[in-house]
Amino acid sequence: MNDNSTRVRELNLYRRYFDLVTAGTKTIEVRVKYPHLADLAAGDTIRFRVKGTDETCEVRVKRVTEYTDFEALLDGEGPSNVNPTATLDEQLANIRAIYPPEKEALGALAIHMELCS
Repeated sequence: MNDNSTRVRELNLYRRYFDLVTAGTKTIEVRVKYPHLADLAAGDTIRFRVKGTDETCEVRVKRVTEYTDFEALLDGEGPSNVNPTATLDEQLANIRAIYPPEKEALGALAIHMELCS
């Protein structure tokens, strides 16, 4: 794939998760399966922006896996890949605080990523 065909998505990220991504310890990003993310695929680039700032980092998508809900996603991907600083129960509570039940009902995406060099 050449640079002209690489798709770049811009997504906001809370500071605590952004810092884990830039440290290389968060390798799975959790998102709701919104229509604008339905075609996200391996090889795409995501530019994360810390909410309310101009600070960004870029990651390359290695894999996107769909799950029925957040609990299945954390079980399937391993909570330490999503947030190595929180327990499974803490992560589930944190994710559900961001996404209410009607959003979770759309399905959950596990985005396996690596920092761009």
